[in-house]
Amino acid sequence: MFAVVQDEQLAKRIAEKKSLALRERALKGLHSKHMSLEDLYGHMKEGRIKELKLVIKVDVQGSLEALEQSLEQIGSEKIKLRVIHGGVGSISESDMMLAVASDAIVIGFHVKPDDRANALAEKEGVDVRFYNIIYEAVSDIQKAMEGLLEPTMKEVFMGRTEIRQIFQSSKVGSIGGGVVKKGKLVRNYPIRVLRNNIVVHQGRLASLKRFKEDVREVQEGYDCGVVVEGFKDLKEADVIESYRIDKVAAKFV
Repeated sequence: MFAVVQDEQLAKRIAEKKSLALRERALKGLHSKHMSLEDLYGHMKEGRIKELKLVIKVDVQGSLEALEQSLEQIGSEKIKLRVIHGGVGSISESDMMLAVASDAIVIGFHVKPDDRANALAEKEGVDVRFYNIIYEAVSDIQKAMEGLLEPTMKEVFMGRTEIRQIFQSSKVGSIGGGVVKKGKLVRNYPIRVLRNNIVVHQGRLASLKRFKEDVREVQEGYDCGVVVEGFKDLKEADVIESYRIDKVAAKFV
């Protein structure tokens, strides 16, 4: 079974009501761990959950429609899937607040959280999943429902760099001059390029320099020059995120 909350105002009212309840619980010391896909099957077996709530944010409207249509195909009699909010654009703080209040899992398709949303997710332990392929998102949810979820690949944030200037080179194309705003930029780790919090490219760095010297990494607060492998459309104000992938064993409670 599958349901979608169409009215965004209704979704916000639900969040406001549940936020009040959460505050009361926190004051009483009753704060509990939020739902994750790894927990889903165990909770289903114990009869503790009848509905899996999702908050979905995507890059374009067509992606949202395609993802919701695909999710409609995997509902079961044991558990209902319910999209309590779906929208286009980066994952915002209000999206995360709704997930916290409703004990929902957040799915980002070609989009990422803004800084405030990311901080809230870390503080509250919200399960936020990022996908570039619809099939992979649907497959993870279906496997979780069947107790077959394999070890997950957990993304660990390493650093964020803001591009301030663009230089053109006849040899390498676009060279971005920027400053590491948080963490560190690591040459050999995967990166993504964000434009207005929308993912426009994923890959690796072809070059990372401090002044004219090739370096392995650049720490927070320092300037750097970057060339993104296979991407010639780098622009001023783009953000480059560096991350690593860790394997985490699936746990069924």
